[in-house]
Amino acid sequence: MTQTTQPRNFLFLGRSGCGKGTQAHLLVDYLKENNFGETLYVYTGEKLRNFAEKEKTLAARLTKNKIKAGALMPSFLAVWLWSGALIEGINENNNVIMDGSPRTLLEAMMIDDAMEFYGRNKVVPIFLETSEEWSTQRMLERGRSDDSLKSIKKRMTYFEKEVVPVINYYDGKSKHKLAQINGEQNVKKVHKEILEKVFQ
Repeated sequence: MTQTTQPRNFLFLGRSGCGKGTQAHLLVDYLKENNFGETLYVYTGEKLRNFAEKEKTLAARLTKNKIKAGALMPSFLAVWLWSGALIEGINENNNVIMDGSPRTLLEAMMIDDAMEFYGRNKVVPIFLETSEEWSTQRMLERGRSDDSLKSIKKRMTYFEKEVVPVINYYDGKSKHKLAQINGEQNVKKVHKEILEKVFQ
């Protein structure tokens, strides 16, 4: 079957542990099953962890230390990783889903710049809104090695400092307008609300 619409582009934003990855994958499946075509899925966090584990450079060692400490990565490194994924993977027809990017205002402007370069006009930033307490509990339950209480607290702090300005940017200055979702529902209800708001 052929694709029936312009490629769609989605940016998943929210606190660590809010369910961005789960919802991003559900949306990938929905797009494929409903004749929106293939989707390029870009998960910057995974790319950072792979880079830190596999590479032997100073940058990789510093990245590994920052991951262990729960510290925010510098924007240049995140932009380098997701830019490479777009350069290698984007084509005229595929949709794009970016999971966990942008995390800083600089990244947000770089993503706007990239989308404009590719002629992508349909870009929807999706904010999964959850409380600090709710997200912290979810991260403790998933049991990932870098999810210590200390690192979780750091991530919650930089969410307020760095990601909230991104959300405000998409809620105001950017031409790409924010879809705000209640992330504290069950997985199916969150997915349903996303579909209702981004395909209305």
